[in-house]
Amino acid sequence: MSEELPEHVARNREYWDDKAESYVANARENWAAEAASWGIWGVPESQLRMLPGDATGLDAIELGCGTAYVSCWLARRGAKPVGIDNSEAQLATAREMQAEHGLEFELIHGNAEEVPYPDASFDFAISEYGASIWCDPHLWIPEAARLLRSGGRLVFLVNSALMMLCAPDDETSPLSRELLRPQFGMKRFEFEGDDAVEYHLAHGELIALLRDSGFEIEELIEVQPPEGSTTTYEWADLDWARKWPTEEVWKVRKA
Repeated sequence: MSEELPEHVARNREYWDDKAESYVANARENWAAEAASWGIWGVPESQLRMLPGDATGLDAIELGCGTAYVSCWLARRGAKPVGIDNSEAQLATAREMQAEHGLEFELIHGNAEEVPYPDASFDFAISEYGASIWCDPHLWIPEAARLLRSGGRLVFLVNSALMMLCAPDDETSPLSRELLRPQFGMKRFEFEGDDAVEYHLAHGELIALLRDSGFEIEELIEVQPPEGSTTTYEWADLDWARKWPTEEVWKVRKA
């Protein structure tokens, strides 16, 4: 692991350490949930099928685990998860949840672009708004490929490419119904009022990157939240999200 953090990793570490307290309630809700749900709209697992149908004995890693509730869901399904996250404050909440729920699995404070595990250590990798948007995709995706065994699967949920083209520079403002930025060249995003760095790629570039990293693409789900869905994110609008995807799920397999 590099001793000096890359600029975007250092900024995102400070950002998430500062925001960690506001995600404790979310952690408690998700750790206590009987069924998994995903993204800003809480779309049910039955609709997205992000978790393995049979996770028994799988070596799994959550890349950018935050409070590690996804790792919790994997552990309850019989997997052997490891979570890595850039924020020690987020991991502190995860450890509290482990103690409260009687679950133990490894939690690593580190950068998901450089994971301290050997090649081919895992059968399954997952990221829900973790490494999938807070790490450089040209680093974390090849790293996920390195960590997976042949036939291993990577599943990740991100903001949709279309949504990012319609997102105002002030991320608290509602999504536009017009394109606000070019698709060509999209990658690094910084929003007014935040000192964080996000990464989002257009579909063509992401497909090329996944293939160059040794992945076969199995499925892309452009997420439509169910009618009546709610969210705490003030920029999100259900009418918008029912017409155009705010989120997308990628499912790929290492050749």
